[in-house]
Amino acid sequence: MMWYRDTPFVLGDDRHAQLQVRGLQAGYGPFLVLRELRFEVKPGLTVILGPNGAGKTTLLKALMGLIPRRGMVLLDGEDLPEKTHEIVQRGVTLVAEGRQLFPQMTVLENLELGGWLMSAPRSEPGSARRPGGARLLGAAQRALGTKAERARRIEQVLADFPKLRERAQQLAGTMSGGEQQMVAVARAMMSAPRLLMLDEPSLGLAPKMVDELLAIARRIADAGTTVLMVEQNVKKALAVADRGYVLERGVLVASGPARLLERSNVVREAYLGAGATEHTTAADAVQRRRKVSVRAEPVEALRQAQGERAR
Repeated sequence: MMWYRDTPFVLGDDRHAQLQVRGLQAGYGPFLVLRELRFEVKPGLTVILGPNGAGKTTLLKALMGLIPRRGMVLLDGEDLPEKTHEIVQRGVTLVAEGRQLFPQMTVLENLELGGWLMSAPRSEPGSARRPGGARLLGAAQRALGTKAERARRIEQVLADFPKLRERAQQLAGTMSGGEQQMVAVARAMMSAPRLLMLDEPSLGLAPKMVDELLAIARRIADAGTTVLMVEQNVKKALAVADRGYVLERGVLVASGPARLLERSNVVREAYLGAGATEHTTAADAVQRRRKVSVRAEPVEALRQAQGERAR
């Protein structure tokens, strides 16, 4: 039995969100990690590649408001808030590296927390002018509506991830790494995100589980939720992605459609060169690059190559 059902995912937002980043800088205290990043996350699945220490996780943390950032970040043309809970309410969700589940809580309880910040139905016009009792009744009705919506979403998540229904009362901390990762993705979908960010979801997982997880990411994107994924399994990530960026030492050094990136020198020599396998990781690439001199193609050179290929 697969972890997901072979039908389109229902939860999520199908309005095809788009993220624009201009001049993004972020780091830790006085140490700057990201330097003047400029990129777009378009509808579909975008992957960020790069060696360990390149700044990939820092990038997701900055976008999620977990660390301070400078620069312009727009979600569908509007400024993305800087506070994490406001970012979540705008429809952005992060599945952090390491899953970050509550191990002493059940699968079902972890899923419920994923829908905790969802918006309650708006009050009716003029409700603010009603007597106190009427306002309390309206608040109670909204609370019941939120509770009912949360229950509906849990039922939908259990339908989208049928194996989780079997494990609903199991403590999350007793599950395998791959099983916990599925719970983390399902919990993120409880917020019906417009933009889902995944931080190295295949890290430490068995190859079969990696295939299922990346297939889930692809299906979520196909259902309308924009997906931004940081991944170290380069070959498999490019196989499911629409477009990608290569990040090294806090700077973007290449970008383009996933198929073109896979054929570019900067990726083929660094990540998919001689001796590379389908399990090649960014760490492996760093080791190889110490032995061979690799000339990284700049972003503009790749864009020029894309234009020549289109003609």
